[in-house]
Amino acid sequence: MHSSLLLETIKAEDGEILNLPYHQKRCNQSRSSLLGTQDTLDLSLLIKPPRKGLYRCRVIYDTHIRHIEYLPYIPKAIHSLRVVSSALDYSYKYADRTGFTMLLEENRDVDEIIIEKEGLLTDTTISNIAFYDGKIWVTPQTPLLHGTMRAKLLDEGFLTAKDITKEALPGYTQVALMNAMIGFKILNHFNIQT
Repeated sequence: MHSSLLLETIKAEDGEILNLPYHQKRCNQSRSSLLGTQDTLDLSLLIKPPRKGLYRCRVIYDTHIRHIEYLPYIPKAIHSLRVVSSALDYSYKYADRTGFTMLLEENRDVDEIIIEKEGLLTDTTISNIAFYDGKIWVTPQTPLLHGTMRAKLLDEGFLTAKDITKEALPGYTQVALMNAMIGFKILNHFNIQT
């Protein structure tokens, strides 16, 4: 698969497409910034999810839609996390996720990793993250990817963005993962290795 192909992962439940305006905005911005397109791919007209069930709708596109698939959704169980330093660039949601796959392969003894870049925590391989300090939920100021659920929760004032270092982790009481599929999921039993 060509590395310039882009991806939107969209939650579809019982025929309803969730959080679509945020996916549409990111799709428009990515195509405009990377490919110089002026037109819009209207995702609401192109996505036709199954009427029953929970699906992960994968839209692969560049200047045009290349492929749309609907996969039954099975959440990944996450109990152990490790902070891993990497210079990975994923500022656009590319279909090619080789960099993430390699990092996970190198850390098979944990369920998921938190990527540290230039001394700051960013994201896991599948989600944006947030930490609770006893009063507010904070999310990294500079994520690898500006996720749609993160954007929605920032717009709603539920999240506050700030720089977070691994040294600051003991000051937080809870961690949550967020993406289009899981929404905002607080990990009740977790262990973060730094």
